[in-house]
Order: sequence, then C-alpha cells, then structure tokens
Amino acid sequence: MQKVAGRSYGHVHHCQCGQLLFFDNSVCLRCGAAVAYQPNLGQVKSLEPADTQGLWYIQGEDASTRRSYARCANLNSPAQCNWLVTDTRTGSLCTACALNIIIPDLSQADNASYWQACEGAKRQLIAQLIMLGLPVNNREIDPYRGLGFELLRWQQGEPPVMTGHEDGVITLDIMEADPAHRELLRQQMHEPYRTLLGHFRHESGHYYWDLLVRDTSWLNAFRQLFGDERTDYSTALQQHYQNGPPADWSLHYISNYAASHPWEDWAETWAHYLHMTDTLNAASQFGINAHAIAVHTDPFTRDQLDDRGISESATDNADSFLTMVNDWVRLSSVLNVLARSMGQPDSYPFVLTVASLQKLFLVHQVVG
Repeated sequence: MQKVAGRSYGHVHHCQCGQLLFFDNSVCLRCGAAVAYQPNLGQVKSLEPADTQGLWYIQGEDASTRRSYARCANLNSPAQCNWLVTDTRTGSLCTACALNIIIPDLSQADNASYWQACEGAKRQLIAQLIMLGLPVNNREIDPYRGLGFELLRWQQGEPPVMTGHEDGVITLDIMEADPAHRELLRQQMHEPYRTLLGHFRHESGHYYWDLLVRDTSWLNAFRQLFGDERTDYSTALQQHYQNGPPADWSLHYISNYAASHPWEDWAETWAHYLHMTDTLNAASQFGINAHAIAVHTDPFTRDQLDDRGISESATDNADSFLTMVNDWVRLSSVLNVLARSMGQPDSYPFVLTVASLQKLFLVHQVVG
C-alpha cells in the first residue's frame, strides 16, 4: 500500500514472455505458462515444474536458493484460487482459503458462482492485509485471536444470514454476490455504495479493532475521536434504523452508517482507508501520478489533524499521510468524472471532511 515502504501487492504483473498479467490470472493467455500469486511477494509469477511432481518453482529464481510451492487446492474448485501455498501450517490450502470455516453448499443452485465472486473479493482483501504487515492467521494457527470466514446462504426454515463479525469470525451472506439482490438492498438501505469487497473491508475493521485497539494504548485516542464504544451497541443500531443519523452527520462521519455507533464509525473509516490506499497503489502501478492530476482541490493541511491522545512519535509521518489523502481527493474526483462519462454512478460517492481526516489518521497510525 501507499504508506508501507517497499510492500505493496501488485495490480500490474508480467509473464516471463512479457504479457500483462492481472491479480487473478492462473495461466498466461499468450504463452500458456502456469502463473500464480505469491502472497508474501505480492506478485503474480510465472511458474515452472519442480523436481517433485505437483510442486512448482517460480520462474527465474536462483536454482541454489529457490524453494518449491504447491498450488492452492482450490485452484480447480469453483473458488478458482490462483495462490501458492506459502505456509506449511495451512496444509493444501493457501493463506486466504485456509481462513474459511464454512463454505457455501455447492449442491445449491448458483452457489458455485456466488462462492467464486466472494473468494475473489476476499483474496483482494487478504492480499492487502498481508502487504500492510497486519497479522493474518487462521483459527487453527491461532484459536483465540485468529481470523475466520463463514460464507453462508439462507435456507428455508433457518434464521436469516446476517453479514457481520463476532469474536474473529466474519460472516457473509453470499447472496451479496448476486448483483440484483445487492442493488435492491443498497436502495432499501439508502446506501451510495455496496460491494462484496466493501463488505469484507468493513468487517475486517471490526476484527482489527479487537486485535489492535481494544485493550491497547490506542483505546484512549479512539474514544476521543470516535466516541465511547461502551455505549450499548444493540440500542444504538436500533435507534439508527428507526430514526436515521443526526441531521449533521456528514460533518462528522464518513458515511451515514458510521454515525450509528463508534464501532461502526471505526469499521467504515477502516474500510475507506483500505479503499484509498489500494486504489492509489493501483493507479501508481499503471503510471498515474495522482499528485499531478490537473484538478483544483483545497488540500487538507497539518493543522487540521487532531493529535489528541496520539503520541508525538506517532505523528512523524503526518506529511506522508496528508500527501496520500490529498492525492486521493484528486484521483477520486477524476474517477467519478470518468464513471459519469460512462453513465455509471460515482466510483467514490463520499466527501471527506476534517473529522473524517482525523479519524483516518488514527487508522493510519494503528496500521503503522
């Protein structure tokens, strides 16, 4: 990502033959070579068969130091996972697929295609988290603090599937992979933006709040900026759905839903931070200099950052953070114009305020 020196997962890759490759490619369409994503490198790499059947070397690595890899067991499943297995503790599955606790019932109509879409979005999240240097351990490796996913679909006679997070487990209603279903819910919920990747990023924010903020030195700064999370969560959500957000919510929150409770404010802000850094990373890899985009904006400045509860040492990279956010304002403005030119909704239908800037800065510091 933008702020982690030397560590960003790739959006632009090239085969040994020079052909452009993308994040989910498993075969080069020009030369037919096997390719795979190496999550620790953040790159899609060309492969060559290893000395042991079923294992692979990364093309071009020094023969004296290279290691062999298995391809994820989900390569030929509906998940179509193109990752290499880089951690022997995850068995025949890659780091991303090993996070699954429950996968959809593939005997049910359409579940295979829904699972494929969900896994694609989940891999994009996990790749970004790894490159940000965040811990990504499954529930078997770390039973108490590990991350897990339950990908479910409602069945007749069962309780509804609620997308959410609890104790390290992210649950997703895989019907969110159905564009018509998702759009219907987006309109019913009066949301400007609703995507699979957005769901995963939001729910991961709850997980990392538990891991990185709760019971840590960041908690006081969180409460000063986001509010007291000890406010009854169920009551707060009920009031939000019944009465809506405060009339002036847009001055203080990054989204309507963020106004419901400090936990949701954090999760929404976390998701936006991932949106911003990943899209800027992609633009940079394609040679787009967001800083040079010819769009006039009023830049955020150092005096608009709020240092309450944040140590002096934690503000050392404030300038790089401000550069990133101001680049994002320029880039997202252009993305919105391009989307409108194609008759599509805005790619980023949100407005950043000083309050959102301050909260994003805390996320930036916690990610480190």
